[in-house]
Amino acid sequence: MALDVKTFRVRAISALFFVAVMCAGLFVNWYTFTFLFLFIMIGCCVEFKKIMVLLHKENHLPYLLLAIPYFMLPIFLLVDLATAGGLKAISSGGMKYLPLIPCTIIFSIWINDTMAYIVGSFIGKTPFSSISPKKTWEGTIGGAILCVVLISLLSRLFNVSKEIPIQHFIAISLLCAVFGTLGDLLESKIKRMAGIKDSGRIMPGHGGFMDRFDSLLIAVPFVWLYVRFFM
Repeated sequence: MALDVKTFRVRAISALFFVAVMCAGLFVNWYTFTFLFLFIMIGCCVEFKKIMVLLHKENHLPYLLLAIPYFMLPIFLLVDLATAGGLKAISSGGMKYLPLIPCTIIFSIWINDTMAYIVGSFIGKTPFSSISPKKTWEGTIGGAILCVVLISLLSRLFNVSKEIPIQHFIAISLLCAVFGTLGDLLESKIKRMAGIKDSGRIMPGHGGFMDRFDSLLIAVPFVWLYVRFFM
């Protein structure tokens, strides 16, 4: 699969704007972080409702309950990971904003997606799944390896490995690469069933909220479990 320069350029430009908005939400304080991801959650729920209407028409209402585990739970778990002491600390007044783990998750997803696209574009030959024909084994494996390597290097570069041992960054980035890919396939399957290409149009070249955050939504619960039981 040859690299589509025009498509890549459009995706890159819109991605820069997207990164600027995300960084503003991530690095200012807990309130901007929470507002950003609640907004994302609402956007995903709106798009999901439209897709369920396409799939089930007048009988779509029961299927909207799937939005709870699909969108709401991961977002609340992400907010929990950003809150020292967990969500209980908010009501007790002992809240402290710790963006390191959420940022590691988000950057892992970005790096994995980007590297998988680039590696797959240049050397991808073996189809990964019929659900997403453009994905290749070469791109998927290459993206995962580069994700782990780059996140590990970044943890050393910014000297955060003293705060959290590097093996945890390796584990989190690997979880994000594996389950993020599964999240992308799940959303692709839902869109294929509904007969649509994108869930929405918030970003040129990237689609809607679900398109942009499909990997994050599935990866977060697994990272949350890892953090709570192994860190």
